[in-house]
Amino acid sequence: MKSYDGLPYHLKACFLYLSIFPEDYELGIKRLLRRWIAEGYSSVVCNQSALEMANSYLMELIGRSMLLSFYGGKKIVSCQVHDLIREICISKAMEENLVLRLDESCSSLNTKQRTSRHLSINGNWQGDKIKFESMVDMARVRSVTMFGKWRPYFISDKMRMLRVLDLEGTTGLVDHHLEHVWKLLHLRYLSLKGCRDIYHLPDSLGNLAQLETLDIRSTSIVMLPKAITKLGKLQYLHAGAKREHAVGWRYTLDRSCPLLTIGPQLCAACCVPQLLDIDGFNRRDVCTFACCAVIPCIIKKLNHGGVMLPRGSRKLKALQTLRDVDLVSGDNSILHDIKRLTGLRKLGLMSITKENGPEVFSVVSHLSHLQTLMVKSYPGFLYLGDTCSPPKDLHSLKLRGTMEKLPGWIKELHNLVKLELSLQLSCQSEHDAAIQVLGNLPNLSFLCLQASPSAGKELHFRSETFGSLGVLKLGSLLGTDSVRFEQGAMPKLEQLKYWGTRRDETVFSGLEFLSSIKTVVVDLEFRADSDQRHGVIERVKKQIQEQLALNTNADKVILKLDVKVNTF
Repeated sequence: MKSYDGLPYHLKACFLYLSIFPEDYELGIKRLLRRWIAEGYSSVVCNQSALEMANSYLMELIGRSMLLSFYGGKKIVSCQVHDLIREICISKAMEENLVLRLDESCSSLNTKQRTSRHLSINGNWQGDKIKFESMVDMARVRSVTMFGKWRPYFISDKMRMLRVLDLEGTTGLVDHHLEHVWKLLHLRYLSLKGCRDIYHLPDSLGNLAQLETLDIRSTSIVMLPKAITKLGKLQYLHAGAKREHAVGWRYTLDRSCPLLTIGPQLCAACCVPQLLDIDGFNRRDVCTFACCAVIPCIIKKLNHGGVMLPRGSRKLKALQTLRDVDLVSGDNSILHDIKRLTGLRKLGLMSITKENGPEVFSVVSHLSHLQTLMVKSYPGFLYLGDTCSPPKDLHSLKLRGTMEKLPGWIKELHNLVKLELSLQLSCQSEHDAAIQVLGNLPNLSFLCLQASPSAGKELHFRSETFGSLGVLKLGSLLGTDSVRFEQGAMPKLEQLKYWGTRRDETVFSGLEFLSSIKTVVVDLEFRADSDQRHGVIERVKKQIQEQLALNTNADKVILKLDVKVNTF
């Protein structure tokens, strides 16, 4: 309580806001910061942006031990409220009439609670529509956050002052449930992330003129409507699926969706004047699925999990984050639109081909403020231009797709902190030269490297290279006989992670020379019928333990060996 009472006013509001989230909920940092900004908790001060101010508030709460923080590499990626502190948070939020939480423990409310500004709904709440409308003063609600199963009456066009609508991970949500959302003219933050049965955003999306954040990752949306070009204040546009859901047609359209069981009837459903009842989907949903998901995918042969931008996207001048855009259509006008978005800080592009690769990197080189770039080519090789280079201030670069040649411009990225790539080089000498180039990048602290069979027989990290590297992830080292660390290589490496399969015969050597190592993680995957499993596990465990025992940091090193059995 003394810690809470000692908080300045602006931090008290940020802290109490955390009572929206359930017990033991691990909350993504970027999600929290953008919500704070949308709520007006953070704004531009002097030379600091609203995002920088929000981040300073977060770090102060962590510094005061009001929040637990979780790291991905050396960067805080999520946070959580300790159970005891959360009880104080909930109690104070109720006193301040800030958050109304509807869950299984909520049976009745006093009149004051009914007028709370923030509404948090847990799927285990047992009330019905009448009870919901009696408990919530919709005209006063500023944010709605949903956890669990959706019910159609949770959103109303009476919520005229709503700024934040966060439906991340909500189950049972389909297109027609969003009909009231497009009338909420003050909305600044909209997240449909993980709602797999959302296939379409209507043209009425253009009504949301105040929208700053739109997150449609891991939905089934493949095309954005023309109306999105009307969103002049849009800063963050997140789309596309995670890689495991993005390779091939069978992942672009979720196989669990009941609509897929009536394939030949989809087009007929648009014309036959009868109502369909398919596990919560109405006739409009079937039509939308056919016209806005299936047909575009077939015509465009979209199978990579990104979204297609409409022409005219250059109007989105406030855009800072744009990912993931699929360039499968071969329409260079989209690239020309992206070239005009000079305020971009983060960009994700998919379907890079031999034909459009040089054009893509020519466009990227004009985005002088770009800090994060991700390009994907599934499946096959990633073709990169050698004549153009990304902006020199690039901090993070992800090249997903196999490369036959390391681009010459990578050695010029002296501010690069994070790098992910896959190499398939023709001989050992080319591979050694590429590793040497990467090892000379002065600020590289995170490296994720995959090497295919033709990459060479040895992955060799030489002395006095990778001086700033803190995290190294290695995977898919088929055909690579050994990974060797010379003495003096990677003096700051704290985490080493390796993942492979039963076919990997990689031998590690030189682990005793990694003077700062703290964690070694090995993930191995086997088929259920593999008779080699136990032998491989023991061999890998023994060779790593023997080397770590010789390490000067041996008593502090943690070895984690995870085994996954693939039943398919």
